[in-house]
Amino acid sequence: MPTPLDPIVSEFATVEEAEAYDKWFREKVRRSMADTRPRIPHEEVMAEIRAKLEAKIKEKERSQS
Repeated sequence: MPTPLDPIVSEFATVEEAEAYDKWFREKVRRSMADTRPRIPHEEVMAEIRAKLEAKIKEKERSQS
């Protein structure tokens, strides 16, 4: 039977869920650190996202007019 966790102490319902998440997260970090693709500066990514958001907002405003 799964070992329950206190919801005040953990966001997971059971120890098994917490361990599975920890394993998944550590693997994701390991793969990210091993990735050899060129890094993209934060500012560049944020500028791209801002441009996409602004385009969506303008598109929505035009469709509501």
